[in-house]
Amino acid sequence: MSTAPFRFDNSYARDLEGFYVPWKGAEVPAPEMIRFNRALAAELGLDATALDSPAGAAILAGHTAPEGATPLAMAYAGHQFGGFSPQLGDGRALLLGEVIDPQGRRRDLHLKGSGRTPFSRGGDGKAVIGPVLREYLIGEAMHALGVPTTRALAAVATGERILRQDGPAPGAVLARVASSHLRVGTFQFFAARGETARLRQLADYAIARHYPELSGQPDRALGLLSAVLERQARLIAQWMHLGFVHGVMNTDNMTISGETIDYGPCAFIDGYSPDAVFSSIDHQGRYAFGNQPQIAQWNLARFAETLLDLINPDDSEDAVARASTVVNGFPAAYESAWLEGLRLKLGLVSAEPEDLDLGVALLVAMAQSQADFTRVFRSLSAAVAGDEEPVRSLFADPAAIDDWLDRYRARLARDSAAPEQRRAAMDRVNPVYIPRNHLVEAALQSAAAGDLGPFEKLLGVLADPFTERAGLEAFARGAPPEFGPYTTFCGT
Repeated sequence: MSTAPFRFDNSYARDLEGFYVPWKGAEVPAPEMIRFNRALAAELGLDATALDSPAGAAILAGHTAPEGATPLAMAYAGHQFGGFSPQLGDGRALLLGEVIDPQGRRRDLHLKGSGRTPFSRGGDGKAVIGPVLREYLIGEAMHALGVPTTRALAAVATGERILRQDGPAPGAVLARVASSHLRVGTFQFFAARGETARLRQLADYAIARHYPELSGQPDRALGLLSAVLERQARLIAQWMHLGFVHGVMNTDNMTISGETIDYGPCAFIDGYSPDAVFSSIDHQGRYAFGNQPQIAQWNLARFAETLLDLINPDDSEDAVARASTVVNGFPAAYESAWLEGLRLKLGLVSAEPEDLDLGVALLVAMAQSQADFTRVFRSLSAAVAGDEEPVRSLFADPAAIDDWLDRYRARLARDSAAPEQRRAAMDRVNPVYIPRNHLVEAALQSAAAGDLGPFEKLLGVLADPFTERAGLEAFARGAPPEFGPYTTFCGT
């Protein structure tokens, strides 16, 4: 490639020496582009034609470092399923560099599966095609659904066969983009070592990058905690409104930017259950669907602990009290965000105190019947236009929803929106299409066998999740009974 494909401005490498290990990706035998995200490349101001090429594949596989890159493995720690690991870090990933997009936004370009690093802890540092394409697919689906998320720029085959539990599989690397890869675990790494000066440096960097309105403020560490809490409350509320189960809400997977990161064991629920767990290693249901708000607060409490010396270095009791006040505000912040989203999903333009109970009552009815979460909410737009049969048909006993529908009709009568305006607004927030687990698995299995057709078809459907289209009915239905219980896995 004769010209530099990226205009890098690598602030993490420049400003945070000692927070990473300079490293380079492993050489691979035959880098080849599997899927390149031209729309995202255009958004980033990159030359898509130059990158969607053999030379671009070598760069995005980590095989070749482009001009201006400062590839590095980031250091971080984390609580994994409640147990603290003082050193995790990028064990199979590299921050290739940062680009400034045409809107002036700084974006990380990060490679996942690019080989061993000093943080690999015995792993091979590689990834295989199925999990790479899963993260590509789910990340792009979440973006289309309006959820803050890391996104995939490319999936690149390496030409290797990587040994995994089910046998050898084609090697691949994911090139993903994020506002940053700063995590709660990044702060935990330095807090665990008592490195207060570096914690202050990291906090000031995070503020300058994500919350510049706090720069120079005397209570900026407490302000950072509060700002991250607000973003996470809104993010988790969005997950809950879509039936999304992250599956591995460790503190190293909670970003300071408020973006969703790491789509290893994630899934979407079909039949509603707050106890839904899909991850093969979540034996106790710690990260079950209904637990996600409480886990988010727990993670934020761990974040708060890292900031105590910055909040008040002279009085630890005061620091704990002030941080606790912020963390204890999470349930109210989450409830506010959840209620705001609920009213949109129910087509309500006004607010009444009973709306929370109305929403909870709907979820209780859905749980009792294992009604399809996504289809129930989508069908409510027909109900507001006078046709309640589509939503009633989703319950094993249609009478189980009748009392709730009576309450809903009465609530709508007190609201001011016109029926057609209400219905159109509901259809803009209640998707027809989500990444149904059986369709995701079928697409990934076909891709691993060399057929990308089902993956491309599903990706295209999920790019426009709110518009119902003829001929795509199979993409709106839940899994058939023969699909059975669904289990997801962390490893790439």
